[in-house]
Amino acid sequence: MIEATPIRARCDAANRLVEADEPLAGLQRRCGGEIPGLIAVPSLLALVRKSRRARLPLSRMIVAVDEGRAIAAWASVRPSADVTYVELSQWRPTNMAPPVTDLAPPEDLLRQLAEGELLLDPEQRVLAADLRAPDLGGLAAALEHGAGRFWTDFVRLDRAGAKQPLHWRLLDDVTFAVSGSLRRWRARILPQVGGRFALLMLPETIDRLPHELPDTVTTQPAWNSLLGRDLAPALRQPINRIIANAETIRTRLAGPLADEYANYATDIAEAGRHLMGLIEDLADLEAVEASDFSPAPDHIDLADCARRAGGILSVRARECGIVVETPPASETAPAIGEFRRVLQVLLNLLSNALRYTPGGSTVHITVGVEGRTAWVSVSDEGEGLTAQQAARVFEKFERLGRSGDGGSGLGLYISRRLARAMGGDLQVAATPGKGACFVLTLPADQAEALRVGL
Repeated sequence: MIEATPIRARCDAANRLVEADEPLAGLQRRCGGEIPGLIAVPSLLALVRKSRRARLPLSRMIVAVDEGRAIAAWASVRPSADVTYVELSQWRPTNMAPPVTDLAPPEDLLRQLAEGELLLDPEQRVLAADLRAPDLGGLAAALEHGAGRFWTDFVRLDRAGAKQPLHWRLLDDVTFAVSGSLRRWRARILPQVGGRFALLMLPETIDRLPHELPDTVTTQPAWNSLLGRDLAPALRQPINRIIANAETIRTRLAGPLADEYANYATDIAEAGRHLMGLIEDLADLEAVEASDFSPAPDHIDLADCARRAGGILSVRARECGIVVETPPASETAPAIGEFRRVLQVLLNLLSNALRYTPGGSTVHITVGVEGRTAWVSVSDEGEGLTAQQAARVFEKFERLGRSGDGGSGLGLYISRRLARAMGGDLQVAATPGKGACFVLTLPADQAEALRVGL
């Protein structure tokens, strides 16, 4: 089916997707990205980067893999100084194979994330610097008067004993602090032609702007930062590439293939998705358990969030033979919360409902406002939960004995932490044999509720 309505999006100067219509917004999230966040669709990222570098509007057909299906669209990109406008048309399923040449290599992705770059000689001495972050002004001034010295002379390394002279591989991925910057930084060292090196300065937290930085610098990472913060960004791209290539093989888009090899590719893709889910859950776990975690509250509509969640998972629901019933377009439930986090909770609840609900049944998503509380419920027609299961279901790593369902046991724990961080809660009723019903509550947007007559 061809999407007739143009799909519009907006990117910033760092090639981060800041606004996007469906279905591009859903594809961005399913590819491991966020909004706002670096474009996660490789073919679109390549086109946007090419357009910005050339400073010219460009158009071409792009192909991506969306939950096992190849999707094609005609992409038009128009760059300006700070904003890049994207419009996709003729969005449709296709038999074309995703072009491998459009997959951005890791070095290009790292350069997109880096906020500073140093050119080093073979001995790791500074030859030149390009520092773009406002909080690196002090380092820029020091480098201007200290060319020819080891780069480690200008920073405070977190790794004890990591002093020059050392082989560059021993300094690759080291973390450090910079005078005048409240952020911690990570060094990625890339060999260049002629024995030189490019040192990319990557902020440890890449989704905060300089004016949103914390007041203190943590010199020692938390126990789980290796899993959530350090490994997750590095693993997303290669795992997504494994999944995309496995799906290309499985669907025989590249040519005829024996059934047993197509089945191997199916197993590889499913294993990749399982690993990606674990990585995302671990990254979210670190975020919600951080002492400084704080959602960004805004005026949202729970009914709109419910309809978006249903739309994102509509293909999966149809494949399972399940009907997802969302609030009608005329219904609203004004609330105060962070849109991205609310959508994350609803997608988790709806995914669980699709996983444990028999085919031919219906999942109901309903909303409402009662006094100071707005709520949205996700109810299914599965086996339901006993009182003992309902008491345990929100515990960390709890899977209620379902060892083969592909889950990590973190989704509901993270969802409840998010709900409570936004001033609400997430509850479930014990209804064995009658299906499960999860209810997310948030503070109501009372002014908007009064305006619309709720």
